[in-house]
Parts: sequence; structure tokens; C-alpha cells
Amino acid sequence: MMLIDFEPGDHVINPTNKDWGIGQVQSIIGNKVTVNFENFGKRVINVENVRLEKINE
Repeated sequence: MMLIDFEPGDHVINPTNKDWGIGQVQSIIGNKVTVNFENFGKRVINVENVRLEKINE
């Protein structure tokens, strides 16, 4: 089980797709994180396959 260090409202980036822009975590269910990216819209991301980086504002 992977530890998810995000909660709704956190801002993240996808380091492999930086052009998606900054995303805001909407919800977390199991290992699926729903993120609304400024340039790419809402995406459901499996954090076992895609590494998200939290942005400390």
C-alpha cells in the first residue's frame, strides 16, 4: 500500500507532464487521485503509476 501524502485542496504537478500546469487535488479514493489541472482539465491519476509532486505554497 502506497502512502498518499495529499489531501483535497493541495496543489500538485505531474513532473513528467509539466505542461499540464498546476493541479488542485479534488478527491482521493484508494490509490486514485482526482486532480483538476489548469491546462489539462480534470484527470483521475493512479498514484501507483504516476508520481505527483506536491507544491508547497
